[in-house]
Amino acid sequence: MSEKNLVLKSGIWYTVSSIAIRAVAIITSPIYTAMLTTGDYGRANTFNSYIEVFNIITCLCIVYSVGRAKIDFKEKFDEYMSAMQGLSSSFAFCVLILVTVFREQISGIIKYEVPLVMALFAYLVIYPSVQYMQEKCRFEYKYRENIAISVITCIGTVVLSITLMYLFNDKRYIGKILGTILPTFLMGIAFYINILKKGKVFYKREYWEYALRIGLPMIPHALALVVLAQIDRIMIKNLCSDADAGLYIYGYSISTLLAIFTNAIGQAWLPWLNDQLASGNREKIKELQKKLVLLGCFLSLGFITVAPEALMILAPRARDYWIAKWVIPPVALGTLAQYFYTNYVNIELFFKRTPIIAAASVMAAIANTIMNAAMIPRYGYVAAAYTTLVSYLLLMLFHYIAVTYVIKEKVYANAYMFIAMGVSMAAGIAMCLFYGDGTGTIIKRYSVAGVTLTLFAIINRKDVMLLAGYLKKRLNLTKI
Repeated sequence: MSEKNLVLKSGIWYTVSSIAIRAVAIITSPIYTAMLTTGDYGRANTFNSYIEVFNIITCLCIVYSVGRAKIDFKEKFDEYMSAMQGLSSSFAFCVLILVTVFREQISGIIKYEVPLVMALFAYLVIYPSVQYMQEKCRFEYKYRENIAISVITCIGTVVLSITLMYLFNDKRYIGKILGTILPTFLMGIAFYINILKKGKVFYKREYWEYALRIGLPMIPHALALVVLAQIDRIMIKNLCSDADAGLYIYGYSISTLLAIFTNAIGQAWLPWLNDQLASGNREKIKELQKKLVLLGCFLSLGFITVAPEALMILAPRARDYWIAKWVIPPVALGTLAQYFYTNYVNIELFFKRTPIIAAASVMAAIANTIMNAAMIPRYGYVAAAYTTLVSYLLLMLFHYIAVTYVIKEKVYANAYMFIAMGVSMAAGIAMCLFYGDGTGTIIKRYSVAGVTLTLFAIINRKDVMLLAGYLKKRLNLTKI
């Protein structure tokens, strides 16, 4: 199988699995809301937020080193993975001991029972092994195994959560929490043993120093991304109302469905990109990346076109939520900008310039907070969607400057990417003119979208034809 076909084929299957997993989440959501009070639902989901934040610190973000290590330690990759796991689990275990000493105080701070506090930090010792195994599979092009891990975890979480919620009838949020962490914890134990057995190295100074040089600067980056994702809703709640925050969160969650596709493309693209960078095949990268830019634009504009109807289908009886459609275009365009700037982040990771990534993310989070403070009181919750878009555009510009003028690498067709972003923004925001109610407006919206996408396709007809050829003729899906 050719390299390009492998990228496209794995991208398609990453997308299919992501859609399937998201579909399971949508289907099971009414079950959870029926079984949990709003308070229990909030406690269970807040626990997941604590996992997300504390994991950034306890795992030291060394998972970001895997892609480059696959090249630098090609013959000793299993050794590296084993030692990297030893590093993060040792640090997380030290944190667990510290938490054990101050468990009562920490329980009071995060407002969870002591056993759940202990379960949280014990989980963080093992959980990264699942991430490491998935990253290992990803960079070894083992997409079937990677997808299998996600699917098994998803199914196991649903089955165990529902079962345990019945068993913990008085405190069902505990059942939901345990049902979420136990399948991953058990899988993590198996992967921990597997990685250690294959690599046979727990500590090696060279590997630990290598992982920390790449990982530690990514901690502020990861925390800044959490702030960037969460600060809008907090500020809307404080500056506007709970109702406005609810509308924004709903519209934002619909918008991020686009990320299913862009993230799947990124998962398939990155291992191939690293291999080509190591081989010096810049022209190959530029050729395929232009097609992926085009694909991202088509997906984004198509998503913005159908978003109002999709929102109504997903909430057929909750008409009050339909007004959240105004959040969707800017957030979807922000997702496209994120998809684009990740191309530059991948170059920075390859050249181990992670402090640049951290600096950019922190500055974007600060800029987003300042813009929210200025715009939300004046223009309401929809303004937060546009400040999010501007923040991602700033990240795109910053990373472009860093790669081009600091690292001095010219890997991509930069002008093509920025022009594509500009055209997509103009078309996407213009689409808001046709977001009104009424059959006539809907027809106009789809007509404008059709004309825009057709013109886009004509201008880029060579790339469109090549992309269509890869998808239609060269992907032999029956042999997967």
